[in-house]
Amino acid sequence: MKFLLILTLLFTFIQAKATDFSVIVDKPFDAALLDIVQDYDRTLTAVGFSKDYKRDSYSNRSYSDAFEYLANVSSKYGSQMHIIKVDSKAKIIFSKNAKLPRFNKAVAVVKTPQNGYFIGGYTMEGSLIVTKLDSSAHILFTKTFGTKNYDRMSNLILLSDGGVLSIGSSTTSRDAKEDIFKSGLGNTDIFLTRFTKDGRKVWSKKYGTQHDDNGIDAVEANDGSIIVVGTTSYSKNRDVTLMRITENGNKIWLKHYQKENNNDNTLLPKKIIKLKDNNFVIALTQYNSMNKEHIRLIKFDLYQNILIDKEIFTSYPSELNDIKEYSNGKLIGVGYVKDTYDTDGLAMLFDSNLVLLKQDHFGDENYDLFNAVVVMHNSQVAIAGVHTKKGYQETNMWITKLSTELTPIELATPKSSFYKKFCKIFQKEIEKKQLSISEKLTINFLDKRLLFPIGEYKLNKSQKLFLNSFSTKLFTFLYKERKKVQTFEINGHTSSEWGETSFSTNYLNNAKLSLNRSFSVMSYIFKQQNTQTQKYLTSILKESGYSYKNKIENNNIEDKEKSRRVTFRILLK
Repeated sequence: MKFLLILTLLFTFIQAKATDFSVIVDKPFDAALLDIVQDYDRTLTAVGFSKDYKRDSYSNRSYSDAFEYLANVSSKYGSQMHIIKVDSKAKIIFSKNAKLPRFNKAVAVVKTPQNGYFIGGYTMEGSLIVTKLDSSAHILFTKTFGTKNYDRMSNLILLSDGGVLSIGSSTTSRDAKEDIFKSGLGNTDIFLTRFTKDGRKVWSKKYGTQHDDNGIDAVEANDGSIIVVGTTSYSKNRDVTLMRITENGNKIWLKHYQKENNNDNTLLPKKIIKLKDNNFVIALTQYNSMNKEHIRLIKFDLYQNILIDKEIFTSYPSELNDIKEYSNGKLIGVGYVKDTYDTDGLAMLFDSNLVLLKQDHFGDENYDLFNAVVVMHNSQVAIAGVHTKKGYQETNMWITKLSTELTPIELATPKSSFYKKFCKIFQKEIEKKQLSISEKLTINFLDKRLLFPIGEYKLNKSQKLFLNSFSTKLFTFLYKERKKVQTFEINGHTSSEWGETSFSTNYLNNAKLSLNRSFSVMSYIFKQQNTQTQKYLTSILKESGYSYKNKIENNNIEDKEKSRRVTFRILLK
């Protein structure tokens, strides 16, 4: 044990902005959120770290000893654990950071039955920390532990007895005075420590090979045994290590999972979860020969049997940092997707067979990513991560909410009441699956008879018949709500094909076709209205063509028929 830390949480002043349910905490220096939970009162709590440094050179005190000065600075500035609690309206209830004698980070937060928290983290110089808080984030106890060497925590797991399991890595120790549970096996070892709900250390053990072994994540099985996932690195390879241990830390079985193709065998596990069917899923990052990451999901049972092994191919390098299961067996995964100049938060929806159903990207034109997700009581999800403002370099703490369809959750605003009224107007059409209306007030036609044949933009009889009824309802409602409406957009879209042509010709021809489709619809429904409505429409109408930019895809495969369409969108003041 290197030293005893006394953890004190202090209030900090912050600035935050909320768009939809999106809380961005703008600190003076780099900050991030790494884990998130939902509280029993339906609020959200997230943990991570923030940083602070001495920004003015003036000081009333002078130092003759440089080491004394550094010791004074290290107790006040640098990376510190941070905990944030927000309510259902995206308002911050509290935001606190730790003031420890050493720089530190929080990596995990889990709920206690008393609506409190266990928080796990580590100091920058290699000690591990577990602290228990009440529902107001007041300290109940803090445990600092580890070996004499460099240790790092990767996660903290809540156990069925109310205690917690710390999983991470520890540099090898060869001190003869240490007991067998703290003696190293290789260069680095998987390091597990179990605590009771009252903070008593039950056991602390190392596992591994003569190579570099790192503990990544763990989960408790129904029988009380624990499944541990980590990595074993040697030469140019990195294998996935799967291990099952008893509740006392005794090894039951150990398996090293390798990629069969020796030219593409670098795997990195990120998260393991237990499913409702008592099997397990690991989210992994797989690096190809170009060192680009993509996603791999493996489902297995308690006895090492691989049930499903699925590679998720995406257009850009992608990675999942967390994954959770819905009550209906579907899975939500979050992480990042990146191209040459931009990194976005990534959300993916999978069915119970690990087939990708939908994905979406979130963030601005800078560095954004998702670190953790929690499925809430109403099947919405809350996500913790990192947001970087456009033109800036420093990262900010970020909490956001998404629906089960991966759309942003909006707060209870006039827009949401407008949406409910609008859906009621088209209730019959929605029930017949002729159209859908998103919470962003975008209207999509679903009936295939309302889509366009390839290369066509002129309206057919079925389209005209539907547009007659549709436009009457639509414009009557918009005129009634005209004080709230700023713009009504009609947007044309195409599929991506255009015969055997060059790239530029393909794009330009599709751009012209999409404009023709939006104009064809706009001119037809405009002519059907009376003079009063037409005059009103001239103040809000806007038509655009998107070529094939927003083509419809399922499992990264273009649905060309559904892409040939016109969509509508209402923008409120």
